[in-house]
Parts: sequence; structure tokens; C-alpha cells
Amino acid sequence: MAETLGSLCDKLTIVKLKQYHSQEEERLKSLAGQEVQLQEEIDEFVRRALVGGIPIERLTFASNKVWKKEGNEVADVQGTLGTVFSMLADVNCQLWHEQEKVYAFESVPPEEKNAVVKQLAVLNLSRNRCIDEIDRQFSAVVRERLASSSS
Repeated sequence: MAETLGSLCDKLTIVKLKQYHSQEEERLKSLAGQEVQLQEEIDEFVRRALVGGIPIERLTFASNKVWKKEGNEVADVQGTLGTVFSMLADVNCQLWHEQEKVYAFESVPPEEKNAVVKQLAVLNLSRNRCIDEIDRQFSAVVRERLASSSS
């Protein structure tokens, strides 16, 4: 996937989750480095985009997920950029805990296995919607800024 603000934000929330769930000193040190690197990448990405250093069409990379909508309802993602980033972090937390069940799938009661798989799929759809919305909103801000600075 091409890097966009949404994909960078997604990566940062995952690094933060790994930090929260880690205790090993060497791993935490590595994650701290990843966190700083991602923060710097986000800052640089935003800076470059706002001055026209990134082509507008590269600010988005729609997931274009194809799925059966009936029975796989996913809430619309709405709100400010900060609100959507918060939603992304929340969805990634939910995904983390649902994924933990898969790592010990043999211990999941048979009658619950389908629900776990279904929940993972729906949460991933929500995650992609959040990433796409961050990209859409940021692209709109950049378009507006570049249009006003050229007039």
C-alpha cells in the first residue's frame, strides 16, 4: 500500500498498542524508535503535502474493499480528522483483542469460532473506512490550502 496520512496513523496506533502490551526491554526500545520514526514521517508527510510537494492524487489510496454488504454492516465514519483518528485507534484496539483469540483459536469454543472470524472481518472493514476517511479529509484540506495560496 502506498503511504498516506491514514496509513501512517494506522501504523502509529499499532506501534502504540505493541508498546502497551510489551514488557521486554529490547522490544520496547525498538518500538520507541519506530514511534519516533513514524511521528517524523507524519510530520514530513503533512509538511510536504501542504506546500504541494506531494501530488494530490497520492494523498489517498482507497482500500476499495469488495465485500458482501448484507450481513456485514459497517458504521459510517464521520467526524473531524481528530475524531476519525481516535476511531481508528479504537478499532485497532478492538482488532488487537479479537486477533488474540485467533492466536489461541483451538481454545475458542466451536460455537464461537464463526463469530470471531466475522468480527475480525467487520473490524478490518471499519479500520479501512477510518484510514480512507483520514485520507479524504486531509486531501480536502490540502486542496483548499493550495487553492487559496495560488489565488
